[in-house]
Amino acid sequence: MKRAPKRGWPSTIVGIFLLALMLFPVYWMVNASLQPAGNALYGAWFPFHPDFSGYATALRDQGRNLVTSLVVALGSVALSLVLATPAAYALAQFRLRGTNLVLFGVLITQMVPSIVVANALYSAYTDLGLLNSYLGLILADSTAGVPFAIIILRSFMQGIPREIIDAARVDGAGRLRALRSVVLPVSVNALITTALFTFLFTWSDFLFALTLTTTETVRPITLGIYQYIGAHTNQWNAIMATAVLASVPAAVLLVVAQRHVAAGVTSGATK
Repeated sequence: MKRAPKRGWPSTIVGIFLLALMLFPVYWMVNASLQPAGNALYGAWFPFHPDFSGYATALRDQGRNLVTSLVVALGSVALSLVLATPAAYALAQFRLRGTNLVLFGVLITQMVPSIVVANALYSAYTDLGLLNSYLGLILADSTAGVPFAIIILRSFMQGIPREIIDAARVDGAGRLRALRSVVLPVSVNALITTALFTFLFTWSDFLFALTLTTTETVRPITLGIYQYIGAHTNQWNAIMATAVLASVPAAVLLVVAQRHVAAGVTSGATK
């Protein structure tokens, strides 16, 4: 057998350089969060004497906004999965008329600019009393989460061997029982992948938060950071500390779920 040719040190050096270049903003964010209050441009390159006052200020001013973002993101993930999972299952496994038309409609919804949806929702929310509410933000973020989840889950569920579902039907399981007892366990990796990206989209949402909230009662962390920054601010350590805290949930989820994202949807299903 022929051995794969070694790429040598030049490729390794280039890879390390590109990785350092991409991670430098993250490093500078953490570094600036540990500096004393003042202009971040004049901070030291390494925090030899870290100052955690920025984190204290961030938790005091933005702690409630972090909780708001977490509630909205988890609610949007739950709603998106509840609506998208049976829809994706039907589009993937049932022989239905107009399936391609439905999929085309789902794709069209992904092409509509978010500002158009936000403006339409603002008018509807004003009449329904959903402005400045958790439910309003969850529903708004789900308008993007549900179509995305349908597309991703359908592509996974199309790869499920039909023999598995037919075997469940022969044993007396109905369509819903087959979905709950067979399809969902097989699609764990797909569900985790969809939930992860839906969470990331919702967590980083800014447009719906800006349009559909007008008070401090319900304010996601993205809007909190935006309103934290002023023309003459000198609390860059608190701003960067807030950004670090806002990055922690997403980073933790990516680390925990990375093996599920890469795993095959039918791994072990037919063993």
